[in-house]
Amino acid sequence: MIRPILITFCFLATTILAFAQPATREELEKQRQQLKREIEQTESLLNENKAKAKENFVQWKLINAKVNLQDRIIDNINKDINLLDNNIYTIQRDINRYDKLLDTLKQEYAKSMVYAYKNRNNYDFLNFIFSAASFNDAIRRITYLKSYRNFREIQGENILRTQELRRQRIEELGGAKQKKSIVLQSKDKEMAALEAQQKEKDRILAELKKQGKQLNNQYTAKKKQLQKVDNAIAAAIKRAQDEARKAAMAKAADEEKKRLAAEKLNAKTNPTPANPNVKAITTPTRKPAVRKPEESILLNPENIELNANFIGNRGSLPWPVDKGYLLMHYGRNQLPSGTVMDITGITVATDIGGPVKAIFDGVVSKVLFVEDIQVVIVQHGKYFSTYSNLGNVSVQTGQNIKMGQLIGKAAANLDGVGAVDFYINDERNNLDPEKWLRSR
Repeated sequence: MIRPILITFCFLATTILAFAQPATREELEKQRQQLKREIEQTESLLNENKAKAKENFVQWKLINAKVNLQDRIIDNINKDINLLDNNIYTIQRDINRYDKLLDTLKQEYAKSMVYAYKNRNNYDFLNFIFSAASFNDAIRRITYLKSYRNFREIQGENILRTQELRRQRIEELGGAKQKKSIVLQSKDKEMAALEAQQKEKDRILAELKKQGKQLNNQYTAKKKQLQKVDNAIAAAIKRAQDEARKAAMAKAADEEKKRLAAEKLNAKTNPTPANPNVKAITTPTRKPAVRKPEESILLNPENIELNANFIGNRGSLPWPVDKGYLLMHYGRNQLPSGTVMDITGITVATDIGGPVKAIFDGVVSKVLFVEDIQVVIVQHGKYFSTYSNLGNVSVQTGQNIKMGQLIGKAAANLDGVGAVDFYINDERNNLDPEKWLRSR
């Protein structure tokens, strides 16, 4: 009887400890606080943009981001509520178990007390002992009586412990319900904020639709501008390949010239002997080095290490601007009108005149104008980074630059807000810059 009761206590104590750890709720709270900080930053950018210009694509992107962050906060709160509900269910289940256990303990204790009352006369105990068949049997009966008395004491203690554990769980239940009430109030507040943000999003979208013709003209002009930048990048890469190929051919020709000169000198030093049976000593013909098909023509002994370091920093390269907001992603971007614009880089909104810096060491491959904006293309081995929509440039073609070095300053885009178009390419493909830059 004692063993099952002790096992039950151990199980219940383990259950209490297992569900008392609030680590998961703490993680949700940290996530929620991080989301709120992101919302505050987005709100700050939105307010700055409102002060500078009328409703534009930047505002639409920012309010979309804000609504998405608000949705994530509400989802986070729903997860928190689910955890609290599970905790409340577990506590209530434990209380029900304690109630059943107390009923059992009290019934057993009552039976033992009734038995003790009926046999309370000392004569009965003495009669029980002296009626033993032998001395050893009498000793066993005395031991039994002591064990029975201890058992009643343990029963009483178990009842008290169970009542205390039940009381603690009832207090925890009240605390959990209070926490749930607070979280529900927080959810109502966040839902109200989401509704207000959704109205603001609808308002901005309606204003943008009023500017439909003007915006369509801007998007068409932007698309042509981006295409010209793509063409300029392709031309710069082809030019770099052609120059590398010419340099390789010139080097090979120079080596061949030196080899022929060495053979001619060797022929003069070691003339052909008169005896036709004696072979002349000649320098073995050395075949020119053949570049492996998979090796890039752009790689040479001077930039192989630079190229390897650039690849090794994939995912941790710095952003070209210190402060800004990702306006357009690599690939397909949906515009307020519902149309889609495909771009081969990213567009980062920032302050007009804000510094634009090199993301890695390299050589300036080309500085050029595309319409009225300046573009800088930097080579990093067989990779290229491009910085477009610059209003001022601080580097020149052929210059060696370092990571973080000032390249130029951000210019205004067609919406009248500061923005930088940024690209990463290898010699064959457009690459997604977000996969190369560090997380912000």
